[in-house]
Amino acid sequence: MKYLFLLVVLMLSLSVNAQSILGTWETYDDKTNEKKALIEIYQTGDAYFAKIVDKYIGDKNSVCEKCEGDKKNKPIIGLVIIENLKKDGKEYNGGSILDPESGDEYSCYVKLVDNNKLKVRGFLGMALLGRTQYWLRKE
Repeated sequence: MKYLFLLVVLMLSLSVNAQSILGTWETYDDKTNEKKALIEIYQTGDAYFAKIVDKYIGDKNSVCEKCEGDKKNKPIIGLVIIENLKKDGKEYNGGSILDPESGDEYSCYVKLVDNNKLKVRGFLGMALLGRTQYWLRKE
């Protein structure tokens, strides 16, 4: 009986851990559906962040020319594009997302659609007014 309980606890912890946004995700161009970038989502304290770890389109040595502040002219690869998301039930919200092509920053939330598909929504003001992308987990 003791071993059965231990097995159930272990299985539950594995299934909860499998439902995480942590890891690497591939992004796709909204118009061409071409694979665009590889993003790593990581956790620091109770906040979640995402950075570009590889580019599939364009010059890998490009910089964020249109970004402002400390991100201006920083290399795209290594650039943190999502900052300060907090887990809120099944969503992660309260953070911001940067579009490195335009330099614009938006409020954002993310939500797992399933273990291998992530809904990423950037918006101004209300979440109804924004753009959604779906990222696929890199296996």
